[in-house]
Amino acid sequence: MSNAVNVGIIGCGNISATYMRMGQFFRDYKVVACSDLSMDAANARAEEFGLRALSIEGLLADPEIEIVVNLTIPNAHFAVSSDILKAGKHVYSEKPFVLTADEGAKLAELAAEKGLRIGSAPDTFMGGSHQKAREMIDAGEVGAITSGTIHVMSGGMEHWHPNPDFFFEPGAGPVLDIGPYYITNLVQLIGPVARVVAFTRTPQPERTIGCGPRNGEKIPVTTPTTIHAVLQFASGAVISYGTSWDVKDHGHANMELYGQEGTLYVPDPNFFGGQLRLAKGDGSEALISTGHPFSQANDGDQANYRGAGLADMAAAIREGRPHRCNNDLAGHVVEVMGAILEAGETGQAVTIQTTCERPAPFSADDAFAIMELEES
Repeated sequence: MSNAVNVGIIGCGNISATYMRMGQFFRDYKVVACSDLSMDAANARAEEFGLRALSIEGLLADPEIEIVVNLTIPNAHFAVSSDILKAGKHVYSEKPFVLTADEGAKLAELAAEKGLRIGSAPDTFMGGSHQKAREMIDAGEVGAITSGTIHVMSGGMEHWHPNPDFFFEPGAGPVLDIGPYYITNLVQLIGPVARVVAFTRTPQPERTIGCGPRNGEKIPVTTPTTIHAVLQFASGAVISYGTSWDVKDHGHANMELYGQEGTLYVPDPNFFGGQLRLAKGDGSEALISTGHPFSQANDGDQANYRGAGLADMAAAIREGRPHRCNNDLAGHVVEVMGAILEAGETGQAVTIQTTCERPAPFSADDAFAIMELEES
């Protein structure tokens, strides 16, 4: 890791441990410091992972740090990422990297002025199953994708999360919290979105926390929790998208893509692995082997390579090439999510103003190139 990019992290909540822990799998970045509004939280993470605990101002001023990872709450992403760029450092943000297309455009302008890069999760689309689906679509194995369905539904987070308030506030909800995984994967598979329509509901005006010290406390719901949308892609494909935190059970697959020659059943884009299945028009079905290292379990029984997008960005900075989890992709996805909520509120179709290139495919060789461990 002699040429690894030094990384600092702002925000020492639950997700920070993932970035710190998963860094062992990648050769192109090294987390060296962390910070938080609570120095107690920063000190705890620093001790746990052998890092330096700094104030936010101290971290932004540290000349050794090239990339700062923004792991603050979504409502703070724009302000914190702006401060990172103003400090002369590249920024990589957790999703969603901003909450509106206007915020994304302002960050992009600032980054361009400074000659810096913006990256953003999710990077799960770099997983083996999703990249194999991309390979098959690009090779024409299912014909042109004409339509499809997405379903990501549950009963909500209040049953297991001790402080679920932010999930049910503007800036979260099932579209902005879960949507980045699904919409980003669709864009990398079939290209940008052109127009959306949607219907939204908030069936429960309040939720009851079901665990922890606040067990039994009621919290208000101020953002839609059931959304049904239709996304029309620039390619002509039409995908229906149902997402809800008001569903106790369902029998839908996470993602189905219907091509002229067959159907791809794509696993949950919230994860790197999962089983990819192909069904052809002749009635044949097959489970597809990916042959990709990011399909292999590395974290218990899961394929967990969160941080791959950060590693790819670090390598791209050194190599002078585009990175995959880039500002244009993230900004387009943010606009699409905002348009879904707008369409649900107004009852009108919304035309998407931004576009983006699909990120470059991420092959097995590309994966081995950013991994710390050599191919066995």
